[in-house]
Amino acid sequence: MSDDLIAKYNYDVFASQNFEQWMRWDSSPKIGSDAPDFPLWTLDEQETRLSALWKQHNYLIVEFGSFT
Repeated sequence: MSDDLIAKYNYDVFASQNFEQWMRWDSSPKIGSDAPDFPLWTLDEQETRLSALWKQHNYLIVEFGSFT
């Protein structure tokens, strides 16, 4: 990852011009469709997949966040 990209991602003021470039709503899964499968890591650093969690639970909530 380039230093320029990191600087853009780690903006100092929460203003729309700083984060709108990262919003890609038109390429997001549509409501009611399955989310794409991808790898996840547990808090003890064990790798799993979203699909493995779907198989274990009738309902699954996945929360995403940012450390910026």
